[in-house]
Amino acid sequence: MEILIAVVLLAVGIVLIVKGGDFFVDAASWFAEVSGIPKLIVGATVVSFATTLPELLVSAFAAVEARSTGDLGLVDMAIGNAVGSVTANLGLIFAIALIAMPTVIRRKDYLLKMLLMLGAAAAVVVFSLLFEGVGLTSSIILLAIFAVAMFDNIRTAVVTVRANKAAGVNDEKRKPTKTLVAINIGKFLVGAAGIVFGADLLVDNASDLAALCGVSDRVISVTIVAIGTSLPELVTTLTAIVKKQASLSAGNIIGANIIDLTLILPVCAVISGGTLPVVGTVGILDMPACLLIGAVACIPTMFTKKFARWQGILLLGLYAVYMVLTIFFGDAVLALVK
Repeated sequence: MEILIAVVLLAVGIVLIVKGGDFFVDAASWFAEVSGIPKLIVGATVVSFATTLPELLVSAFAAVEARSTGDLGLVDMAIGNAVGSVTANLGLIFAIALIAMPTVIRRKDYLLKMLLMLGAAAAVVVFSLLFEGVGLTSSIILLAIFAVAMFDNIRTAVVTVRANKAAGVNDEKRKPTKTLVAINIGKFLVGAAGIVFGADLLVDNASDLAALCGVSDRVISVTIVAIGTSLPELVTTLTAIVKKQASLSAGNIIGANIIDLTLILPVCAVISGGTLPVVGTVGILDMPACLLIGAVACIPTMFTKKFARWQGILLLGLYAVYMVLTIFFGDAVLALVK
């Protein structure tokens, strides 16, 4: 009965996060648009942050509880959710997109983003192996990568807006009514509350479920929690597939991954008291898997200028292998490496 209750509450948390995220994105985007901010800039900033807000709050709540209780398992959950979400985004969600809709790209549109994502993943692996955690120096480096990514997003959006204006293309202006303002204020508040309460439910019941099932918080975090908090990216990707907008799917996932790696981990490090310890299977298996899957997703594309179907198939296969190792052989992998 306790396991059933934990599963139900965990599912409720995921639903609150997903629906809360929908409301939050819709309302934030609407307010930005009616204030005169171009849609491209809204997408490059507001939507990018909103789709990663579930991961940020889940990891932050886990870090807060870890600091107050001293439970290192919750530290694993904070890290595992952030890194596991990147792995799920690429190995599962992006893989599905590539299998369904391979696409040719303009290398200049993606090169910096892919390099920043791989650089952040490589930096996290180095920090975990050499320093056994993300500390002050590590956080500064990751935040610097985050700042570069955000600057590039905004710069690209501004350049595009200017080009559209020069070509006579303008965003449609919307005149807000009192009813629309009230509706979107309500959606914003309900969405934010849903994400916050959903994240709290997810962390508490994921930890309880791990204890009841006799598995580690880390396993739960890189499987159920990571996939659950990646659902906004999954919805965006499926929508992009239906609308045949492959570049939208790729851009959203790569952008979300950069935020996961370069913002969530430093924030959790600060919450944890300045250092976020990375030990055991998290550093030996989860982080290298994240880097490997990221390399398969990005490096061939840098040379071929396309995301190919074979990449999607390989990514899905690697993710399946990672899941099997995580769920069934995590302790064996750790003992083998040691």
